[in-house]
Amino acid sequence: MADSALLSEIQLLSLSSTSSSTSTSRQDANENDNVDLTEKARAAVYAGPPRRTIGNDNAIFDHDDPKIKEDVIRMIVQYLQDEGYVASIMTIQDETSVRFAESLRNRSHFKRIKAAILDGEWVEMEKLVQKTPLKDHKHFIYAVYKQQYLELIEQLEYQKAFALLTKKLKPLEQMGSLHNEFKDLCYLLTCKSIQDAAFFKTWEGVASSREKLVDQFSSMLEIENNDIAVARHEVQPQRLLHLLKQAVRYQIEFSRYHPKVVPSVPTLLEDYSCFVLPNAHKTTFRGHRSNVKCVEFVGEEGTQIVSGSSDNTLRVWDVEDGRCVRVLGDGELGSGGGHTSRIWDVTSSSSGDFIASASGDSTVKFWNLRGSNKTPCSATLAGHEGDVYSVKYHQSNNYVVTGGYDKTVKLWDARTGVLLRTFSGHKSSVSRVIFNPLGNLVISGSKDSTLKFWDLVSGVCVKTYSSHLGEVTSVEMNKAGSFLLSGSKDNSNRLWDVRLARPIRRFKGHQNTSKNFVRASFGPDESLVVGGSEDGFVYIWDTATGEILQRLGSHSPESHTDIAYRAVWNAHQSLLVSCSHDCTVKTWWYDEQQMWDQDDDI
Repeated sequence: MADSALLSEIQLLSLSSTSSSTSTSRQDANENDNVDLTEKARAAVYAGPPRRTIGNDNAIFDHDDPKIKEDVIRMIVQYLQDEGYVASIMTIQDETSVRFAESLRNRSHFKRIKAAILDGEWVEMEKLVQKTPLKDHKHFIYAVYKQQYLELIEQLEYQKAFALLTKKLKPLEQMGSLHNEFKDLCYLLTCKSIQDAAFFKTWEGVASSREKLVDQFSSMLEIENNDIAVARHEVQPQRLLHLLKQAVRYQIEFSRYHPKVVPSVPTLLEDYSCFVLPNAHKTTFRGHRSNVKCVEFVGEEGTQIVSGSSDNTLRVWDVEDGRCVRVLGDGELGSGGGHTSRIWDVTSSSSGDFIASASGDSTVKFWNLRGSNKTPCSATLAGHEGDVYSVKYHQSNNYVVTGGYDKTVKLWDARTGVLLRTFSGHKSSVSRVIFNPLGNLVISGSKDSTLKFWDLVSGVCVKTYSSHLGEVTSVEMNKAGSFLLSGSKDNSNRLWDVRLARPIRRFKGHQNTSKNFVRASFGPDESLVVGGSEDGFVYIWDTATGEILQRLGSHSPESHTDIAYRAVWNAHQSLLVSCSHDCTVKTWWYDEQQMWDQDDDI
């Protein structure tokens, strides 16, 4: 049963990620090969911390409200209609059964009817009329036949005109009884010109007459309040595109950095963010009583930071003012239920409601950040033998994966705490575990110097990388799942092309050889790699060239004074955060006044 539920979630994630992965892969292929990233960074202007003037976005509207769902469908249908995707519109309407479907279908026919009238395509027009309620609108049908009849008279096609008069106009005679109009229509069969009949002395020719018929038709559609009328709550023109442009403007306006010129947004599949190359210290977070092994932004928004320390506690910090807003696991401060050994790793759910921590006490603990309980530890996972070095949430937030000293990788149900699967195959401790972007694979790095890819459902190891010369301490993957970043105790981080199954670039200059877990990850736009080092600096490399762009702390009295274990970037906050053996957590930003690192020894 558990495997079936997991497989269903993986399939859904795969479907939802396909278009995004394709777009990002294309971006990877065309990555700014020769772009000077320092010049790109200078195009950003600091505009202050992201503003949160509204509060909870979920309170703005209920996305489950049937009316809201109908509005969304209507905008999608309007866009498809504007682009000419008629078959797609029909499919959507059939599947959604929305109330306005018939009106939208008629509207499409009405546009084609107008075009047919202006072009004199009377056979096509009659076919279209039969698909709409107009087929029962006798005044309109009479006006159309009259137009055809007058055109035949003007062309001196009297035989065809007589046939049309007797077969089609005669049954509708009462529609033309006003001012003896039908009588004059009959009289025209004996005339040399349409103007010879009293009722048609103002006839101005075929083109003008057709335009008047279209105007009459349009006016009728606006006035009539029935099924063929356009829906009362009209969708504004290009409504979906208008909202998308508003969304991008919002992302730009509420971001920490603004571009100096209006940007050209290449994709709508991810939030816009101004490219930033951190070059200066921003805030130092103090409070831990021992070294800080791990740090993460809480949730996708990242308005808070969570750090884990060898003092056995987790601390939650406010990104802006550096306040410690919560201590988790410290009995003296009333949290209770905490770890009894150092905390090696921490991960957050995408919503930021929960975090999970991995510890040297052989357990993983879940913490409810939104609850009001005095003991926020909501569950404890016990199953590893020895230290748990790594923990990571699945994209669905329903599962976590862990790895540790006992050489195993374990998959857990985050909702129930049930162990779903154990992946065995590494010959030494597992130092880092992650999910791939599609959520169907687990990737693990180990002290045995290998990286392994595990199928989530079958538990089989489907691929192994073994080019590192030292213990693997870090594993990360780009959003498209096309590149893998790994770090090891050979003083290097490597970028792997997953499609070719080989490393394509090395990032060097930092120090990573001792017993510590020094980790690296992708930075802004994935065009940067950021990572810690045993020399206390935070390094930033150019993904495309492997060159060091920044060594944060080398020009600042606020640098880490001991090993920098990890550096993590958050696009929503446009900030880099690092943690260190010096018991501090630091954030880094882009300061226009700060000099770029020009040390000769890097």
